[in-house]
Amino acid sequence: MEEDLLLLFLISLLSCTTNQVRLTVSPSSSQIFKTDSVSLSCEDEDRPDGWTVRRNTTKGEVSQCGGGWGRSDGSSCTIEFAFPVDSGSYWCESSDGSTISSMINLTVSGGSVILQSPVLPVMEGDDVTLTCRTETATSNLPADFYKDGSFIRTEPAGHMTIHHVSRSDEGQYKCNMSGHGESPSSWISVTGTTSSTPGSTTSTPPSDPPVFLFVVPPVCVVVLLVLLVLLVRRCVHRKHEANQEEAQEDEVTDYITSSDINSNHGQQQPIRRSRDTYSVVVYSSVRSEDISSGQSAYRPIRKRRNQKSSTAQ
Repeated sequence: MEEDLLLLFLISLLSCTTNQVRLTVSPSSSQIFKTDSVSLSCEDEDRPDGWTVRRNTTKGEVSQCGGGWGRSDGSSCTIEFAFPVDSGSYWCESSDGSTISSMINLTVSGGSVILQSPVLPVMEGDDVTLTCRTETATSNLPADFYKDGSFIRTEPAGHMTIHHVSRSDEGQYKCNMSGHGESPSSWISVTGTTSSTPGSTTSTPPSDPPVFLFVVPPVCVVVLLVLLVLLVRRCVHRKHEANQEEAQEDEVTDYITSSDINSNHGQQQPIRRSRDTYSVVVYSSVRSEDISSGQSAYRPIRKRRNQKSSTAQ
């Protein structure tokens, strides 16, 4: 019984933590300019419908698409004119709240320079290109690139490629164009699995202003708590049954020992005659002082061979 409950508990835990849907963004960039249009879509091969795009803004406001922002169209959401207040974390959530996708960070810049970087984690070993863009320039301009506040290098065409990325390449990136300004920072995460794999997770930057909101599906919480309670109750019940069985065994042992003593008390044991010595061993009646450790003690009485003749006279 406990094995079945444990298996059900593990299956429920895996189903609650495994995402079968992913959120895609068009244009595929973690930063956009103010008044730009952005489209977010929930993609799930098994269930294309029944998903809602939700967000948690930098002000801590949690809401779904169509509830004061964006235009909802099935499992997609379009923001026609984005503003800095639209910056935050976005994710897909099922209609019953039991499943959520990985979250992405979207930054809407009110400045004149942005850094175009991947929205989803980059697979370890792949190449990633960062592009520094200005809102007014029609051609690429030289740009300085920084990681975690430290200068990397200057790129004359305004874009930098990191070849064969590794975990050490994770961090905050930004760029600066002379005469135009500096872009906001974006976190680039590196994962061991492809970013297109459902269930991939985004590493949360330790100092990134947008805060990821980890939403635990309420249905999963209830199911896991119920299964956990059943497991605990079952273990306690089994322990109680074991204690009862042990107590019953002790009672039966005590009863058998007492019964053996009582059955032998006051009874006359049979007489056995030795073939060699013709002596008779007679078991006397059991007395309380003859009982030792639950066993009957006996005292042999030997009669002489001439006892018979003396009795006849």
